[in-house]
Amino acid sequence: MNPSDLISLLNNKGLKLSLAESCTGGMIGAMVTSVPGSSSCFLGSAVTYSNESKERLLGVSHETLLVHGAVSRETAVEMAYGSLKAYDSDIAGSVTGIAGPGGGTEEKPVGTVCMCVTDGLRKVVFQYRFEGDRESVRRQTAEVLMDNISDFIGGIL
Repeated sequence: MNPSDLISLLNNKGLKLSLAESCTGGMIGAMVTSVPGSSSCFLGSAVTYSNESKERLLGVSHETLLVHGAVSRETAVEMAYGSLKAYDSDIAGSVTGIAGPGGGTEEKPVGTVCMCVTDGLRKVVFQYRFEGDRESVRRQTAEVLMDNISDFIGGIL
């Protein structure tokens, strides 16, 4: 889904969106805010690249980061709930991953991305393995999260 369609959907449903981004470094927020009038439904994005900022700004548990790592479904969930709370939004999406070219492991190779979408009552959590260079992984992550948010709002997820 392109950002314009996502903004239209959010406005039509009367929903306010917030984000928590790690591997995309604010790319999703930038894409959303490229749409004129996005301030009517987009509250903001916390770019929490370090573990410390995930903990401080979003309330991600230190134990979650130690046990599961920054790139995990568990961390993505806590990031999304932290964004929902921090912005008092109706719906929140989060992404955390390894964009590369370094940083990957056998267990979590480059291109591994975890994301979550929640409204506080229900949540959907995903793990993907995207291919390509750093910019491609980041762009795919942004586009897929916007699709997932749209599908969540539409009741498909």
